[in-house]
Amino acid sequence: MVGQGVLRECLLDSDVQQILSIVRTPSGQQHPKLRELVHTNFFDYSAMEPQLTGCGACFFCLGVSSAGMDEAKYTHLTYDITLAAASTLARLNPSMTFLYVSGAGTDSTERGRTMWARVKGKTENALLKLPFRAAYMFRPGIIQPLHGIRSKTKLYQTFYTALNPVLPLLRSAFPNLVTTTEQLGRAMLKVASQGDLRRILESRDINAL
Repeated sequence: MVGQGVLRECLLDSDVQQILSIVRTPSGQQHPKLRELVHTNFFDYSAMEPQLTGCGACFFCLGVSSAGMDEAKYTHLTYDITLAAASTLARLNPSMTFLYVSGAGTDSTERGRTMWARVKGKTENALLKLPFRAAYMFRPGIIQPLHGIRSKTKLYQTFYTALNPVLPLLRSAFPNLVTTTEQLGRAMLKVASQGDLRRILESRDINAL
């Protein structure tokens, strides 16, 4: 869902010259500045390394729900899969800016009681140590999908469908807790192009940007 929102904002932004989107399945979208690469093994990018050079920024929006998973499996699908991409890109594009969509409540100490928060914190900490020009961790809370964007996670989409009538009210009442796919995409683009003194950005920072 986040990836769809970020892609939409990139396509609309005149400052974005080219987009390379790495996907599991074709999105069906066509645009003069969009090129898609269908890739099935997100733990190994060796076969496509020549196509990954020359990129100025990476918007890493891939993620899974921790529901029903033990820590080992969630770590494999969150930490391992993210670092496989990030370490490859850092080696190929050291001048790149890497932007990672994490989540509100992420535990930077890696020692908290909440499993997913520890794993996300471990992932963030590892990304911040990689030799990118800069890396930023985005921690949105509740995200309102706009412009027909839908979550591919059934549980999340059920949640958004149920809350859709009141999400605008929640945004007005709790601007530090709720953002939108459009605001998140625009904020990531701004940080990618202009940078930011903060390396970790919460919902209130995203909305302010």
